[in-house]
Amino acid sequence: MTFRESDDRIVPQKLENQSSGMKLGNAGEGKAVRPTCVQDSESPTLSGGSSVLDRLGRITERATAHPNEVFNNLFSLLNYELLWYAFRRLKRGKVPGVDGRTVEDYEEDLKSNLLNLLERLHDGSYRPNPSLRVNIPKGNGKSRPLGIACVEDKLVQRAVVMVLERIYEVDFYDTSYGFRPKRSCHQALAVLGRTIATKKVNWVSDADIEGFFDNVSHDRLLELVQIRISDPKLLELVRRFLKAGVLIDGKQEATEEGVPQGASLSPLLANVYLHYVLDEWFERDVKPRMRGYASLIRYADDFICCFELESDARRYQAVLPKRLARFSLSVAEDKTKLLRFGRFARRDSTRHGEGSPGIFDFLGFTHYCGRSRAGKFKLKRKTSGKKYRQKLVELRKWFRSQLDTPIGEMWQTLNAKLRGHYQYYGVNDNWPMLMAYRNRARVMVKRHLSRRSQSSYVNWTHLDRLSDRHPLANPRRLTDLIAMTGTQ
Repeated sequence: MTFRESDDRIVPQKLENQSSGMKLGNAGEGKAVRPTCVQDSESPTLSGGSSVLDRLGRITERATAHPNEVFNNLFSLLNYELLWYAFRRLKRGKVPGVDGRTVEDYEEDLKSNLLNLLERLHDGSYRPNPSLRVNIPKGNGKSRPLGIACVEDKLVQRAVVMVLERIYEVDFYDTSYGFRPKRSCHQALAVLGRTIATKKVNWVSDADIEGFFDNVSHDRLLELVQIRISDPKLLELVRRFLKAGVLIDGKQEATEEGVPQGASLSPLLANVYLHYVLDEWFERDVKPRMRGYASLIRYADDFICCFELESDARRYQAVLPKRLARFSLSVAEDKTKLLRFGRFARRDSTRHGEGSPGIFDFLGFTHYCGRSRAGKFKLKRKTSGKKYRQKLVELRKWFRSQLDTPIGEMWQTLNAKLRGHYQYYGVNDNWPMLMAYRNRARVMVKRHLSRRSQSSYVNWTHLDRLSDRHPLANPRRLTDLIAMTGTQ
């Protein structure tokens, strides 16, 4: 026998580790974007050329060093390598668009498809397909239109986002948390809690923009994008995505305004729009004119403003509709209110004979003034009634579709749904609402098992025995939003 040295171990690297810059894509914390497993034998980087990741890093450096610089040569970044990385960011198992192609179908001949797409992009013949319109119930009798784009359109949008976010992530204010890398709803809630608990906050303005994603002006949006981007080819590509249209019941309709929800590019464009319409205006024009403390926290089109003085809060609420109207937006009057809130809200409400302090909803939670065990002020949160009822309706509809599903498979999916609910709503002081949701789910399980056949009635004793073999998921620990503020 001859002894030979073993080969060195090979450790696969994650996609994020292959670049020295920030994490690619527009997916922050929360729902993770799982990279597609692409088996390419050839490296996407052209031999002898600089990596597109290095070029993206230099874009970030330029945007940081020159805040007022206008970028005029970004379309050249849309090369084969960037498209390859963008494809790896797409999710599998999603509903196909109007062309019926899935991510798996596109991957079968990936290199040829990417080269063909690249040629059409650079000779100007690429045209986005219309989005497939699907209405998602909101739980209040209304629905939210969702646009499902084709795989190729998702791919190009993702590539454009990877370029543009290198510039706008430098420009965006820290008060913006929606659809940004390494930012989440929980972080926005934590910062809001810290602001109310530690700053001079006595009033909260809870405003809502009426149908924001449906009313964004395309002309004004492109004007705002041109503040930082002057590349005509990239601007034309963005315009084509905005004007691509939608397919409703087999009929194509033009889109003269709004950005389609569900598209990869829409969250970034929405953030750009509100950055100039709301964030920059609040920091540059509103705060210097306030006599007391003022702050804003925004997640996508949901935002909360905190004030020290009532006069400042009322001045802001009076001018906000005028500001939004300049950009084809309006305030939802039925969802906008000004309330006394903060550390001294209970004392001041008693003095003025106003009863209990007000409450407001933000990111699916009802915020109210509570007390800690030591008797001091504590901002508390619980699942909002609207979201709680909506989740129960969705769960009930899901059970109706599981009558033919094996119990073991159904139970596994149910536990996944429960764990997802606990992951988001499992925050400080919300344990009772988590257990209430679990108990309602348990009642639905009993009813569902009893309806599977005429002789399948299940009583509580039978359900307990079944639960011993198939335990129902329990919330394990809560996310400490108070501790999260120490890492901001």
